[in-house]
Amino acid sequence: MPLIEIENVSKRYGSVRALENVSLRMEGSGIMGLLGQNGAGKTTLINILTGYLAPTSGRALLGGHDPLMEPGEAKRHLGYLPEQPPLYDEMTVREYLRFVAALKGVAARAIPAHVDEVMELTGLTSMQSRLLGHLSKGFRQRAGIAQALCGDPDVLVLDEPTAGLDQAGRENLMANIRDYHRNKKRTIILVSHSMDEIARNVDRILVLKSAHVLMSGTPAEVFARAEELL
Repeated sequence: MPLIEIENVSKRYGSVRALENVSLRMEGSGIMGLLGQNGAGKTTLINILTGYLAPTSGRALLGGHDPLMEPGEAKRHLGYLPEQPPLYDEMTVREYLRFVAALKGVAARAIPAHVDEVMELTGLTSMQSRLLGHLSKGFRQRAGIAQALCGDPDVLVLDEPTAGLDQAGRENLMANIRDYHRNKKRTIILVSHSMDEIARNVDRILVLKSAHVLMSGTPAEVFARAEELL
């Protein structure tokens, strides 16, 4: 059974087409880059996959479950970082991750070790007693990724995870994501409008343009047609 199955998904707002007949299938571990300019439909597609939006037509499944009709079953497979990390500024990093781990069903006795592992993976150990509201942009992004990793999901969806970071911060954060993939062998969807970031970090690419799938393939196959991406 594929972990991610998106079949002919369309989304319309009146006469405006946000997505048109988009399909995607991922059966094993790997990193898929979702590439497109602003307004191409990337976030709309992710919001449908994660259950935040209903498609006008078509369907999206996580682990064989519809996130709208079976949200509990579907979201057990999912770790999600939206473009704005869902943080509680009055909590410390450790308090917040313990809270998220409990919400995701991690057994109470296993939570301390699980949180330690997640903080180590995301480079947050030294910040564990710091209030989230006092963290820099880079560490807030790390905390957002850490909450997505809680519960050890099969599928990790990261929507513009390096937005607003400087070059060093982007490279460091992406190195952590690649390390996580190598260690855990999970399925990752990386959403970005940065061709360079996608090219260096993914196995396959799906390119959206004006609500449609423009092309898909390996980075080499896609960037051989780079003029079509503009």
